[in-house]
Amino acid sequence: MRKTTWIAGIAALILSASTLAADAIGDTISIIPADKLEWKDYPGLPGVKFVVVNGNPREAGPYTIRAKFSPGTMSRPHWHPETRYVTVLQGTWWAGAGEKLDPEATVPVPAGGFAVHTAGKVHYDGAKDEEVIVQISGIGPSGTNIVTPAAQ
Repeated sequence: MRKTTWIAGIAALILSASTLAADAIGDTISIIPADKLEWKDYPGLPGVKFVVVNGNPREAGPYTIRAKFSPGTMSRPHWHPETRYVTVLQGTWWAGAGEKLDPEATVPVPAGGFAVHTAGKVHYDGAKDEEVIVQISGIGPSGTNIVTPAAQ
């Protein structure tokens, strides 16, 4: 098995990790309206857009990102060095495990559902017949490592 770091995607996360314009209630609560989120294409994965909502995934500390999958878009098998916590905000998100991409072997996680990506474990996920939006939180530094199965 050969592992390749998805450098372009991580670079994009770094570039977009700036603080979003937020409304505030004094110094107590910062509010980011949905229409202020600036979605960007996720490099190397057509059909996926993302936005860093809070923190910087490349630095030590908590972060929150959102990912939007177009219908029929699945990520390639990959793993992360940190545990990630995923809440499905819209649609049904499909999650699978293992080094071979098999959309038919995925498990549905409907809107409101929650999943945990265990650090270092290979998985893939995405949308089947509808747009899906997930919110992902973790403690950085983060990374995405694509898995390429060994030649048979």
